[in-house]
Amino acid sequence: MTLDEIAYNLLNLVRGGRSNNDEHISLDQIKFNIQHYRAMFIRRDYTKNGFTSRHIEQDLGCVYLQPTDASKCCSLPSSCVVYKSVKEIPKTVRYNFEEAITYVGDVTGTGTIPIVDSNTIQWLPYDKYTKKKMKAYMIDNHMYVYNADGLEAINIRGVFENPRHVKEFTECKGPHGCYDDSATDYPIPMDMLSLINQGLSQGELALLSGSFSDTKNDRQQDPQTIRGASPKK
Repeated sequence: MTLDEIAYNLLNLVRGGRSNNDEHISLDQIKFNIQHYRAMFIRRDYTKNGFTSRHIEQDLGCVYLQPTDASKCCSLPSSCVVYKSVKEIPKTVRYNFEEAITYVGDVTGTGTIPIVDSNTIQWLPYDKYTKKKMKAYMIDNHMYVYNADGLEAINIRGVFENPRHVKEFTECKGPHGCYDDSATDYPIPMDMLSLINQGLSQGELALLSGSFSDTKNDRQQDPQTIRGASPKK
């Protein structure tokens, strides 16, 4: 199901299949709530089971790199050159003690580059067996690759907080690019979707549906729905 289909389905559930042209519950608001419920349930599921389903994973495709000095000071360059992702990597769902990045590797999607903490990079030159191996690490929202040696691009997969941000990686095939609310399957399994429907219909949407729609078509709340006031004659 697409995000649009999920949002319309929730609205129909709350309204009992009846809708009107002046519906005061915004579909954008429903989509926002779906997004944060998805992140919450994915985190809970991973905490309980320690498993990441491919149905919640998204592929960023070809992520281009550029050489950059490892120094954070423009006026104090260092002799260490690392490779940095040109674009920012979308924020991931918060797992326990780790990033929800499931894969970093070559553009075939099979050759793995190990992900390490950025504070371990300084010790890699002293590692007897792996000092010449590539290592990936995150600083801010960029992916860095140590020992990249002219590497132009990598592939990254992960579980991202906002699936829409994947569309920034424009090399994906298809008329809608990497992601589109109306055309792309929303990255969530059906059993988790049931939990989202239940949580929203009994929570945020239940509160919103308690207010009345505009039946007079004047873009204002009807007087009789405001604190029980009687309509003016």
